[in-house]
Amino acid sequence: MDTTTLQTALADYFAPWVQALGLQVQGFDADSVTLRLPHSDALARTGGIVCGQAMMAAADTAMALALVNHFGAFRPCTTVQLQSSFLRPLSGQDALVQARVLRAGKSLAFGEIDLRGATDGKSVCRASTTYALL
Repeated sequence: MDTTTLQTALADYFAPWVQALGLQVQGFDADSVTLRLPHSDALARTGGIVCGQAMMAAADTAMALALVNHFGAFRPCTTVQLQSSFLRPLSGQDALVQARVLRAGKSLAFGEIDLRGATDGKSVCRASTTYALL
């Protein structure tokens, strides 16, 4: 797996509105993928704070790519559960979205996601997720 393959998967497997988030693959390792969510006025609410909906879409997308990385290829899956805790507002900076596969079995996969400010490194949101592997 390489960053180009993961970046290409964004265009190949995700809806146009997800692609419009401008997510960029920043890196990966054996069990995780990190994306950059660029800050933009289109994703911000009053006060320039990135909206939770954009962060959750980025988290869900990062986990799907972490599964691509884990399996070495795209495998059809669907989100069963995505639980998030917002820790602080994110304003005026990009977000780094790191998704880690905790366990992937025959029919379910479990993961965790950390969203943090790209500039200050502070966590802004933590999420846990379960996927059904189809």
